[in-house]
Amino acid sequence: MKVVFLGDSIREQYAPKATELLGAEFEVWQPNENCRFSKYTLRGLFGWANAMAGADIVHWNNGLWDICDLWGDGTFTSEEEYVANMLRILGILQKKHKAIIFATTTPVREENRYDKNPNIERFNALIVPILKEKGVIINDLHRLLKPDVYKYIREDCIHLSEEGIDLCAKQVAQCIKDVAKGIEKTEPVEKDDKEDFLGLPVLL
Repeated sequence: MKVVFLGDSIREQYAPKATELLGAEFEVWQPNENCRFSKYTLRGLFGWANAMAGADIVHWNNGLWDICDLWGDGTFTSEEEYVANMLRILGILQKKHKAIIFATTTPVREENRYDKNPNIERFNALIVPILKEKGVIINDLHRLLKPDVYKYIREDCIHLSEEGIDLCAKQVAQCIKDVAKGIEKTEPVEKDDKEDFLGLPVLL
């Protein structure tokens, strides 16, 4: 079964370990870049489409870049734009893949200057019910890490410690395995008529 990982640097941290835990039953693909904020991911889906083709499950997150407040004038992405971007991403994914898993945005240490937990919690609370209504499985990594942020988040105040990586990887792999068991053996998801995007006049 083929699985795709999409997401920011938190995904880049836990995905290698999760891939090991999934084992030979799963073929795993992920972009060799940070998927950053939601609009970056939305744009990236066009270039990644061929590599993602045939995947049954997509495990996806966007959030930390979107909630970042670099200049003290509000989050990088507004709530309205975040929801709109996420729903556009979801619409694309659901046309091509059988199951979508959304990983909630992970917490940060309180000393983080630019990413604040109240914003993270607000954006999670905003998007999760909307995605659930549309059939997305929620993998609540935020809830997993929140009880001991200083153990699971390293000194840079945002990225996972080794303990955090192990904990997230185990939950991610188990979530994917559970979802895989529930996927019915149906006909392949209908693909776009234009499978090969090479040659199209699009700036990459």
